[in-house]
Amino acid sequence: MTEADLVEIEAIKQLKARYCRLLDTKDWSAWRTLFADDFVSDTTQAGGKRIEGADEFVAFTRKSLRDQATVHQVHAPEIELTSATAARGVWALEDVVRFGPGVNLRGYGHYHETYEKIDGQWRFASSTLTRLREEIFNGLVAVYISDRLRRVMLKASARAMK
Repeated sequence: MTEADLVEIEAIKQLKARYCRLLDTKDWSAWRTLFADDFVSDTTQAGGKRIEGADEFVAFTRKSLRDQATVHQVHAPEIELTSATAARGVWALEDVVRFGPGVNLRGYGHYHETYEKIDGQWRFASSTLTRLREEIFNGLVAVYISDRLRRVMLKASARAMK
């Protein structure tokens, strides 16, 4: 690995740091700039959906999260440069979403991503979210969310958002 490779990997780490910060602060216009126009998000393995297009993904995320408090923390990046303008990576994830007073979701999993260097800047090309565990908690009690319960909750939330 060369010094230039390390500089590129650090730029991708900075991109991911901005992703988390801008998502959690709900700076949607700045967050949109992080994605290639043809970005693909796939959360089907985590009970979600596949979304094609950066504008569609940002609009969906904005509508889904509204003004809910969130915390996204990523660690232990595994980043591989596959060419001068392409890379892939895996990040460990812990996230928290506050749905309302005393109702919070904590999730653990991984982001599997690809990146493109466009006009000299790294952008997200694709992201696949996988989950290892989810818990609902309120400060006193935490409840593990099984795959079956997650499916029921996702169907109910989809109906509520229509």
